[in-house]
Amino acid sequence: MGLQSLQYFVYLVLVAAMYLHLPAVIQPLFLLAASWVFYAMAMPAMLPVTIALAVFTYLCGRGLGWRGGRHKTAFLRLGVVGTLAVLAFFKYNRLLPVTGWQGIAMPLGISFYSFAAISYLIDAARGDCEVETDFVTCALFLNFFATVTQGPICRAGSLMPQLHTEHRFDAARTVRALRLYALGVFKMVAISDVLGLLVDEVYPNYRAYGAPMLILATVAYTFQLYFNFSGYSEIARATGLVLGLDLPENFKTPFYATNFSGFWSRWHISLSSWLQDYLFMPLAWADLGRFGRLPAEFCVFCVFFLSGFWHGNTAPFIVWGLLQALYRVGEELLHRRLGKPKKKAPARKLWAKRAVVFLLWNISMVFFCIGSSSACGALGVRDGFALIGRWATGGWSLLRLASELYSAIYTGYYANTILVAQYWVFALIVLGLGLWLDHRRNFIYRNKPAEIALAGEKHRTVLYLLLICLILVGYIMQSGGFGSSDFGMYANF
Repeated sequence: MGLQSLQYFVYLVLVAAMYLHLPAVIQPLFLLAASWVFYAMAMPAMLPVTIALAVFTYLCGRGLGWRGGRHKTAFLRLGVVGTLAVLAFFKYNRLLPVTGWQGIAMPLGISFYSFAAISYLIDAARGDCEVETDFVTCALFLNFFATVTQGPICRAGSLMPQLHTEHRFDAARTVRALRLYALGVFKMVAISDVLGLLVDEVYPNYRAYGAPMLILATVAYTFQLYFNFSGYSEIARATGLVLGLDLPENFKTPFYATNFSGFWSRWHISLSSWLQDYLFMPLAWADLGRFGRLPAEFCVFCVFFLSGFWHGNTAPFIVWGLLQALYRVGEELLHRRLGKPKKKAPARKLWAKRAVVFLLWNISMVFFCIGSSSACGALGVRDGFALIGRWATGGWSLLRLASELYSAIYTGYYANTILVAQYWVFALIVLGLGLWLDHRRNFIYRNKPAEIALAGEKHRTVLYLLLICLILVGYIMQSGGFGSSDFGMYANF
């Protein structure tokens, strides 16, 4: 029951209808039960793991204040190391020499609620948030059904106080939620799933395609991942709004960033801010005695290189993390040598920078796609470099490109010329609309929340109807051969 599915919409309506009419004292308990039911429907065998981690986090949190906090450091270390050990076991059990452990499945979304647990324990130990004395609230913070599978990674100081508040139906919030929900489903169903059809056909068979088609498939994957993950995050925020909860934004038009520092402040914001607060800052401020502090560039390199390990347990993810580290360190070294870029610059210079960032990001996406896509299961790092090499050596015939645009969809999914033409027309329409909305949000609305940007459009009623129509067409196309991304492309990290 992915967040983009019709089943989820029905589930959300039923949960909200009951939750918003319950006495305040039992609202958190009901929402926790609904969250565990949601998880059980997705991955019943792994529900005990999520519950056990919630119990462990709760007990470690309570331990921070035991005997006046005299054992705070011990409980903090136990909580952080224990959570990381569980995360590492499920992510890397295939590397263990013990027979039978390699086949243990990874719990859905374990990286997200593990990081939320770690941030809670660290913040509570620092005094940045209160130690939660109610197990239900602590478990709900970690396992809330809108965020448990794919984030965003919430902070305890922001979300936990909201869970103690009584929530009732609010018409204005519900309208905002419906706008955001429609936009999120549009991104996942009408854009991401449609582009995924092309990627899943081309990438596993990359040796059979020319350079233009491979570049097109890579760009398609970049947009597939972006619209899938940002769409999921917007549905999660919409869910929170319906239930009276404010969840953090996770994306703010990242492809308009002019450098990678700006890109990571707009892409997967909850992860990048987590890495900044709980990995980069401790490294940067670590006192090494007579050796002083670690160089900032080294700290940046470590953060992004380790992010590759967080994303996956295969070599392509390590290469992806290494590339992100090199991009950021190279950028810092350029700034040190040439000075920080000016805030105001000619438009052509800004667009040139955006183009460079987009190109480098797409190069890294080759390895991310190979590492994460089930369709690319037989491919590895060597294939990633070979695929990039074919961008220059794969031939640049426009006639071949036209043939491949047709054959990829015809032989892969729809053995009908009219349906192939409809696919490409639909793909261009939905991608164009998605990029246009991002353009408006960046330049007109200065990256205000997406639902506010939608509400500001002059012809918003027509836009809402168009989104709904395109969503319906997207659902119809899926039943005709498209594979839904279930819980989202980031759910298995």
